[in-house]
Amino acid sequence: MEKQVKKKAPKITTDLRRDYIKVPEIIRKASGIVINGKRIRSFIFTTDIAIIMNNNADAIIAVYPFTPHPAVVNGITTVANMPVVAGVGGGLTHGPRSSNIALFAEAHGCISVVLNSPTPLSTIREVNGIVDIPIILTVVSEFTDIQEKIDAGVDILNISGAANTANIVREIRQAFPELPIIATGGPTLESIQRTIEAGANAITYTPPSNGELFSEKMKKYRKQEEEKAEDSEYHE
Repeated sequence: MEKQVKKKAPKITTDLRRDYIKVPEIIRKASGIVINGKRIRSFIFTTDIAIIMNNNADAIIAVYPFTPHPAVVNGITTVANMPVVAGVGGGLTHGPRSSNIALFAEAHGCISVVLNSPTPLSTIREVNGIVDIPIILTVVSEFTDIQEKIDAGVDILNISGAANTANIVREIRQAFPELPIIATGGPTLESIQRTIEAGANAITYTPPSNGELFSEKMKKYRKQEEEKAEDSEYHE
């Protein structure tokens, strides 16, 4: 039997796109979740337009601690060159407003919508009745009644339990072997690995802030100026 040789994919990066944010390679060990034909292993957690335009994640998870607004969905989907899942409420915002924003998100090409953990079952049902894209529910505790959320229309869980995330994923995975699970990976490669091993199908990655990235770039530019000055003094 002829041995199959794994072929390497050619990589092309244009000159002005070399500083893009790379999600940790270890996330590729996750199985991924196939949403309407697209396999997604990595979600980058940001609403920063510049970061959205300059990263190699499989998708954007655009949730934020304010009332969701169509203008935010519009801005993100306008610049994103990969699939977007958008937050549509569940905490302060629910009911008809959540369902209307969910429909708006679908109309703007979002592949899924995200409801926050306090979302009433009535809102889940209302959103489920109006959109034809999956509903993701953020879960922050192992004490959440997962079955009632699924019965109301939730398709995917997004586990966000801080340091306890891997344990929550493990408990839910044991109870629901086939349920699609996204989870926060944590700050290290080891924590991402633990979360994947616990049963997460996809990982959300929080990138450095725009300020942190700019700080590193300014250090690089200062070093270049210092080296230029030293070189000039040497040749005088």
